[in-house]
Amino acid sequence: MTTPKPLNYWDYIRVEELLTLQRGLAPSDAEISNDEVMFITVHQVYELWLKLILRELTAARDLFKRDHVAEQELSGAVRGLKRMTTIFRVANQHWEVMETLTTREYLGFRDKLMGASGFQSAQLRQIEILFGLDERARIPLGVEPSYIAALRAHDGRPSPALARVEKSLADKPTFKETIEQWLFRTPIDGVGPTAKDADAALERFIARCTRSYEHTVDATMARALSITSVDGDKVRLRERYGRERNALAEFLAADGDVRRRRVRCAMVFIETYRELPLLAWPRELLDAIVEVEQLFVIFRQRHARMVERVIGRRTGTGGSAGVDYLDKTALEYRIFRDLWAVRTLQMPRSAAPELERADFYGFKSG
Repeated sequence: MTTPKPLNYWDYIRVEELLTLQRGLAPSDAEISNDEVMFITVHQVYELWLKLILRELTAARDLFKRDHVAEQELSGAVRGLKRMTTIFRVANQHWEVMETLTTREYLGFRDKLMGASGFQSAQLRQIEILFGLDERARIPLGVEPSYIAALRAHDGRPSPALARVEKSLADKPTFKETIEQWLFRTPIDGVGPTAKDADAALERFIARCTRSYEHTVDATMARALSITSVDGDKVRLRERYGRERNALAEFLAADGDVRRRRVRCAMVFIETYRELPLLAWPRELLDAIVEVEQLFVIFRQRHARMVERVIGRRTGTGGSAGVDYLDKTALEYRIFRDLWAVRTLQMPRSAAPELERADFYGFKSG
């Protein structure tokens, strides 16, 4: 049996190869400025972070696309999502390194980048696709007819970036779709979607949850009105609380979409009874998903502010609207909107309606 050779750090990490990659278009990084080397390095680091996020997101999607996900496997999914959150948080700090670049220093090499753009980051597009961004929600870049077209080489030929993104588009389902499938299967009041009395159990939950929620809003409105002396303010408060009072019923109605209705009910159910032992990991999972999306939104916002600080509101090197485009994506690229909406519809633990079959969600002993 051959004895394995001792391993060196530089061989395992491929340090020498790695350190040759920060030269841009020059034969050597010795021929470009420190500013440009920093610019290249930071973007390469981002691509490595995106690689890790994509791997974790793929693993989570693959878990939830199964027909059955064991309760003990949820902790691993949450751990992966927490890793994604941490990566985004650390990546957001890296914009500070970019901000050490002054406008004039950047203008010294910016012309080299004409035609290239961060919009051509295939991995960022892959994350958006896998996470579940609706293709119909995409914001036009302003020059290319679509983000797919922007991934082609300038002579129209396919590129490695295009191949990556096209592969992701064909790789279904998305993470959002698998989470919604998992939520659809969630037993509500101990009754799953295939049970004979599934519809009746769902209606009972909706009725008593809506009553409790409306009572909570009515009580809050009464307190608000009791400390308001101006008649005009009272009118406005009644209008606002009136809309809020109807919000849960409208949310659970889901515009008549039967499947989405059950998915939304599952979200509300898990959040309403989140202290129950069997719902401990499901609620952690939903919280982790919201946290990942929150940090993703912050990533976009932080990117936009860095760009504005360094180059203002110039046209982007790829011909886009630059900061305006980045700001729009930060505002409009939201994927798990229903999970965010549930935050508005929660009620105090003391106001939660009594749970049917509470023993179903407790710990079971042999």
